[in-house]
Amino acid sequence: MRSASRALRSFARLRRGANLSPALRTAFELRPTLAAAGLPRRYAAQAEAGSIFSPTTEHQALREMVRSFAEAEVEPQANEFNKAEKMNLPLFRKLGELGLLGVTVPEEYGGSGMDATAAIIVHEELAASDPAFCLAYLAHSMLFVNNLNQNGNEAQKKLHLPSAVDGSKVCGMCMSEPAVGTDVLGMKTNAVRDGDEWVINGAKMWITNGTLDGETTGDAYLVYARTGSTAKEISLFLVEKGTKGFSLGQKIQDKCGMRASMTAELVFQDCRVPAANLVGVEGKAAMCMMRNLEIERVALAAMSLGIARRCVEDMNRYAKERQAFGSALNSFGQMQRLIAESYAEYQAGRSYVYQTAKYLDLDTVGNGLDADGVKLYCGVMGKNVADRAMQVMGGYGYVAEYSVERLWRDSKLLEIGGGTNEAHHKNMVRDLSRKVDKLP
Repeated sequence: MRSASRALRSFARLRRGANLSPALRTAFELRPTLAAAGLPRRYAAQAEAGSIFSPTTEHQALREMVRSFAEAEVEPQANEFNKAEKMNLPLFRKLGELGLLGVTVPEEYGGSGMDATAAIIVHEELAASDPAFCLAYLAHSMLFVNNLNQNGNEAQKKLHLPSAVDGSKVCGMCMSEPAVGTDVLGMKTNAVRDGDEWVINGAKMWITNGTLDGETTGDAYLVYARTGSTAKEISLFLVEKGTKGFSLGQKIQDKCGMRASMTAELVFQDCRVPAANLVGVEGKAAMCMMRNLEIERVALAAMSLGIARRCVEDMNRYAKERQAFGSALNSFGQMQRLIAESYAEYQAGRSYVYQTAKYLDLDTVGNGLDADGVKLYCGVMGKNVADRAMQVMGGYGYVAEYSVERLWRDSKLLEIGGGTNEAHHKNMVRDLSRKVDKLP
């Protein structure tokens, strides 16, 4: 793993209290006090350095930093921005100050230079408080920043990564289309070379961070487009806000969940970009796509972990405190089953995700089987745990007073976005039939 000094410097600044909000300062001040007293914390960071969940002291420091930030800054705003269906842009930019927007990017571009496990830690911790906020983070940090870092040339990385890593620009990636989802190689958006420019025509749909204000596009996108006659002749282009022919089609309203994550349709009508904005090799971006889908799917699985963990905590606490028929709710077998099975499934999924992240090399392709596997398992698991939490909490779980209602709605997207459950079934059986005879 490359140097993690930027993330650790951010953590050190937090411990010193530099530039902290009152809430975040309180969170850091309370941690040693509660630990010394042996008292439980709402989100006790149980993973210790050296475990699969925090393999090094750097990973553990990262987890403590993000958990403190999420508890103090992300949690209090979650319901407000989800109800308003707006992105909390000032809070998002704070992720840049903490070194999280470039968690997998080398320090020479302003990043923290960490590995896949670090990225998974950030997603699990943020999603436990606000999955929608975390989804915006994923689209920016994994689908744009990590993607460009892996596939861009030196000039492109020096020009575009620093402003994306520090949060001054909010970015995303464009792959799905109005009539093309799982069948991504059937995309209709095309790009034709015209002298020193590429001319892009088409539309992209369901784009996270596609708009930040509901009226204009975000700042920059990596856009997949067809550049040849065969299915795999796909190329990748960097398109910036304000480029002639590039516009916001519509902001997607009234989503079931992930409402504080802005989703949009983006339109390309004779959109001209310089030839220098071609990322990677012409016609070879299918490999770029597959490489980045692996980290995306593991990160989405980590979001399901965050949802499940929070729901287990909330239903466990509620069942201890709520009285029914003269006894605590958790004394009844029906409730015990819902809580116990949720905890066991969460722990199983967590082990699978972190084991997969441990061997996920961001520079290569070849982890598709388990990238599909963790998202398939955890997407279903997170939704089921959220459903059980709502059942345990009854009417209180069904309303926004508790977070379970929002987490329940958010969880469904993780069975669809980044690959449907059905796509994972297909991919996994294909890979098993081709590559696996005996399991280890």
